[in-house]
Amino acid sequence: MAFKVYQTDDGRVPGIEYLPASTITPKVGMALIQTSGKLAIATGSNQPTYISMCERATACADGEIIPVLRVLPDMIFETEFSAAPTSIKLGDKVTLNAANGLDVTATTASGVAEVVYMDGNTSGSMCRVRFNRPAAAGGP
Repeated sequence: MAFKVYQTDDGRVPGIEYLPASTITPKVGMALIQTSGKLAIATGSNQPTYISMCERATACADGEIIPVLRVLPDMIFETEFSAAPTSIKLGDKVTLNAANGLDVTATTASGVAEVVYMDGNTSGSMCRVRFNRPAAAGGP
């Protein structure tokens, strides 16, 4: 699977940015972070800041420019669980798949993807997640 934009709160179409990549083999929908000024795969507890919009059969040359979407707080992404989410509840935050940055795990320790919808509790079940959700505003 991959991280596919399911919706934005205001219905807008997010713009594409073009940024330099490290020597990764990007897939459409791959979660990415920037490290040392270049894109790298976001895995585990890495909070993704971009989603790849290109696919390559071989690795990019170091510094090659690729198209990406910036992850914004109001975006919901559709993906799948790489492990059975038998104890996951809506609102739990899970980690990204350490093998590929294309889906989420059923691990909540240091989770970064807030589960907002689940379609089953087996490995491969579709789910929807949100990143960077702002903290609730405190009041007096």
